[in-house]
Amino acid sequence: MPDDVQGWLTPRAVAAEAGVSQEFDLSQCVREPIHLLGGVQSYGALIAARWDDAVVDTVSRNAAEVLGRAAGELLGRPVTELIGAEQWALARESAEAVTDSGAAAPQEGPASSGVLPLTLEGEDDEGEGGARLFDVTVHRNGDLLVLEFEPRAEGGPFVFQNFYPRVRRALQKLQGATDVTECCAAAVREIRTLTGYDRVVAYRFDGRDGPGQVIAEDRSEGREPWLDLWFPASDIPPQARRLYARNWIRVIGDVDDRTAGLVPELRADTGQPLDLSASVLRTVSGYHLEYLRNIGVASSMSVSLLHEGELWGLIACHGDEPRLLSPEVRAACEFFGIALSLQLAAVAGREEADELARTRRALAAVLARLTSGAPDDLMRPGSGLVELLDADGAVLLRGTETLTAGAPLPDALSGLLARLAQDGSVGEVWSSDRLPEVLGLEPEEAEAEGIPAGLLLLPFNRDGDLLAWWRREQPAPREWAADPSRPVRTGPGGERLTPRGSAAVYRATVRGRSAPWSAAQRVAAGELWREVSGLLTRQVVALEARNTELARTNEDLDSFAHAAAHDLKEPLRGISNAAAFIVEDAGTVLDTTSLRRLTTVRRLAERMDGLLDSLLHFSRLGQVGLEREALSVDEVLDDALVVAGGRLAEQGVTLVRPAALPRLRADRERLREVLENLLVNAAKYAADEGAGERRVWVEAVRVAAPGRAPEEDEGGGADGGTVTALVVRDNGIGIPAGQQADVLQLFRRLHRRDERGGGSGVGLAVVKRIVERHGGRLWLESPAAAPDADCGGGPGTAVWFTLEEPPEARP
Repeated sequence: MPDDVQGWLTPRAVAAEAGVSQEFDLSQCVREPIHLLGGVQSYGALIAARWDDAVVDTVSRNAAEVLGRAAGELLGRPVTELIGAEQWALARESAEAVTDSGAAAPQEGPASSGVLPLTLEGEDDEGEGGARLFDVTVHRNGDLLVLEFEPRAEGGPFVFQNFYPRVRRALQKLQGATDVTECCAAAVREIRTLTGYDRVVAYRFDGRDGPGQVIAEDRSEGREPWLDLWFPASDIPPQARRLYARNWIRVIGDVDDRTAGLVPELRADTGQPLDLSASVLRTVSGYHLEYLRNIGVASSMSVSLLHEGELWGLIACHGDEPRLLSPEVRAACEFFGIALSLQLAAVAGREEADELARTRRALAAVLARLTSGAPDDLMRPGSGLVELLDADGAVLLRGTETLTAGAPLPDALSGLLARLAQDGSVGEVWSSDRLPEVLGLEPEEAEAEGIPAGLLLLPFNRDGDLLAWWRREQPAPREWAADPSRPVRTGPGGERLTPRGSAAVYRATVRGRSAPWSAAQRVAAGELWREVSGLLTRQVVALEARNTELARTNEDLDSFAHAAAHDLKEPLRGISNAAAFIVEDAGTVLDTTSLRRLTTVRRLAERMDGLLDSLLHFSRLGQVGLEREALSVDEVLDDALVVAGGRLAEQGVTLVRPAALPRLRADRERLREVLENLLVNAAKYAADEGAGERRVWVEAVRVAAPGRAPEEDEGGGADGGTVTALVVRDNGIGIPAGQQADVLQLFRRLHRRDERGGGSGVGLAVVKRIVERHGGRLWLESPAAAPDADCGGGPGTAVWFTLEEPPEARP
């Protein structure tokens, strides 16, 4: 046996270990029903009698040794034959006093029990007659009243006045503590003084099912320190934690005690042993007894520490020798545990209140910076949003918009947010300081994928809008009393629970966690959600009102433009015709100046007629519905060339189609019009003669999706960040960067009307409106320098536009 193990085990423990199975199955330890072990510690005896008629239902086998009556003599007989009707009535009253109007004890929360002195007439151990005194703990278990008899300890009856001052002094020291650690340090000192155990520690759990750490300790001289050591979660399995949450105190008098079994072993109504969840004498699991032997403990007591109904930690007491505690001392320790739990809750509440006050002041400063009343202000540098929750970064998702603050948003987190938000409730804070564990990932996997360790999010709605904060991993070094990954180790008796202690400290780093999100931070996040949600609601209402008004205004403008253009054409034709008639009828008598002026009137009227035709066409684009369909852009381009092909040929412009064009969803006639206008423009603004071969290219390119820079995807791949764009590119005279926005306006030309083939300046405005009505976007590019030599000609112009892709055409 290794030296560090041998030092822990006494010869008695080695012998006990050798007497059990050679293979230790930790899963059996976890599954063991420790409340149904069917026995009690032998220093006391148990009787369970029916509540209604006092008939004994179950009795421990050691009744003869403890009570002077054999179990067989008691079973099925009224318990009043043993304790008398008056004491039976007192036992019932005691049980009723600690339950709700005599109802059965609840199955959740701390169990209720009472202690009373009872006297039994009979012979003592030397066969002499006389009264024997017992301390009897009673509790209700369904239709049974359970009585647990412990012989009264020597030293006379318990005197409360002598005992109370010690408890009062201990409680006063607790009340003076300012933080959790100081509270626990005071508690372990006082409980060790009350009980005389050799070691008393305060043990705090890391979460409901996590490991525990010793945060305070008081020990006798010569025992190695455990302070700050962590103990594996397997040391206290889930079913043990449930019982600790139901019982304030648990005492084991002697780890080598011989268990006194129950008669009958199984109850007829359940087919299982009597449920001893609330029993003070309940026997101990063999696994736990072996654990205690391996750490050199002969007796123990545990006092539960609860917070909001959950097991927060334990006061664990260990003795070098067997030790029995009287019910009065146990009651004092139980009372001390309740008081300590309340004091810890008060300290935690005070700390939370102080933190909440600080956080709310910071929240008020953040909200004060919402100068524009828009949630986007939260994401601006210096808003204090990230610092509010002491996070590394924050993100606001609203529709297709993603706004970030603080450190850059991890790419892997973007895809998780919407899914996590859908799993939560709107307006409810969801948080985790161990996100990799929630996602079923190892810390190394999460690190490789860029997933942060901490996340707190607030869903605004079911559409995926949310506000979230995230934190990076904070590896935490821990010193373990045993290797947490190897809770069992091979010893002389086979595989055994590893001895614990500082003699074999195992240092390990806990990964995959961030700093925990505090209650105050969660409250502040919820209050911020209410404020931002109100802003978003008001913003949506205002936006809807503006959109409605804008739609009405656009409709009025379209109607006005259509009516004005249509109604003005008739008088305009009259003016043109009148001028023509004057010239024909009086041409011989008018002087040259008058004839020139009349000719100018006719020419201006004809130009005005053309402008009105363009205005009519432009206005109709806003009124005529689109008939979208999935179509071949190559086929539509062929149709456009029926009109534009002649203009290209006149100007000597060659059409280049590098590759087949895709299928898109669009109105066929409108898309044909777009291509006709762009091809005709390319012919109009071809490079001057002598500048090289004139060309126009029509092709499809993957570009950044809306909201990102309109540049080609250099990798050539297609992902969620790119869409297909059509580009009509020429090597003509180009458009200066400062004038590219102007040419998209109605009736704007960069040359005189008699240059470059004339025109009304409507073509690109029509193209832009058609594209935007399809939900696409349009932009221009015209490099200042000449393009690559193989293109030839001038700097050229590229007109880019996007349209919707049918599902089957999307990559």
